Amino acid sequence: MRKSVTFIIFFVLLLASAHAQQQPSQTQPANPPEETLKVDVKLVNVYVTVTDAHGAPVAGLKKDNFVIQEDGKEQTISVFDKESAVPLSIALAIDTSLSTRHDLPLEQASAKRFAHAIMRPVDGLSVFGFSENVIQATGYTADLRRIDEGIDHIRLGAATALYDAVYLASRSLDRRQGRKVMVLITDGGDTVSRVDYKEAERAAEEAEAIVYSIIVVPIPNSAGRETGGEHALIQLSEDMGGKYYYANSVAELDDAFRQISDELRTQYLLAYYPSERTSMSEFRRIRVQVVGPQDASSYHARHRAGYYTGKSEF
Repeated sequence: MRKSVTFIIFFVLLLASAHAQQQPSQTQPANPPEETLKVDVKLVNVYVTVTDAHGAPVAGLKKDNFVIQEDGKEQTISVFDKESAVPLSIALAIDTSLSTRHDLPLEQASAKRFAHAIMRPVDGLSVFGFSENVIQATGYTADLRRIDEGIDHIRLGAATALYDAVYLASRSLDRRQGRKVMVLITDGGDTVSRVDYKEAERAAEEAEAIVYSIIVVPIPNSAGRETGGEHALIQLSEDMGGKYYYANSVAELDDAFRQISDELRTQYLLAYYPSERTSMSEFRRIRVQVVGPQDASSYHARHRAGYYTGKSEF
């Protein structure tokens, strides 16, 4: 009997030992959970201006008339809209450096006519004056009286901080919703900016600002003129889906503003979620084509060149 009890106790202890060996030690870390890769895919907005062979804006196009690519790969258009009803934010930046002193009153008068023609109650316009410093004369407002006062009160300075003006106007637009537009009136020079062209361009890209440049210079005297700033403005306007104009008279100033107004009333919004990451570059290139209409081959689609996947520190 004693042998049987001893055997049973031995057997129970053996089973307990085996069970203990199967259990993980309390001090042994458990297998780490599998990592989940999260991808933040954001809607990419592309504002498009379509013009015909004569440079006139083309209205009435539909979603099926557009093909959009990112880094060469076609994307699915998730949002399509005609932009005439979307709120508009305009940063109007006027060069007040000493070199513009003869033209400034004419520029101010033309800018006020533009504001009165384009503004609606849902829109907002902010006036910037720039010389050696950049001054925001008004916040974004649809109040035409305040806009007129802001334009009238910008004052002449000595030097030109053009790239600073682009940078600061872009940062102000970055916080706005809807369409964002920058209109620059300048002779194209830059002498004292703290930021360089690349920093200014990136700020405009990140703000999704459509940039229009009105370059106020006498064309016949271009041979003896420093054109580096002009070329930078031309490149910036083209990369941001806007346009540049030369103006040498009040009539040409008014005509440039009229063309900008016409374009802003006939733009299109194409938006998409990037289908996949096609390259490791921080900058994604965008291309838009117009298809369908019989004369589509003569149409020109203007839009921003691309977008950055992350925002810079500021």
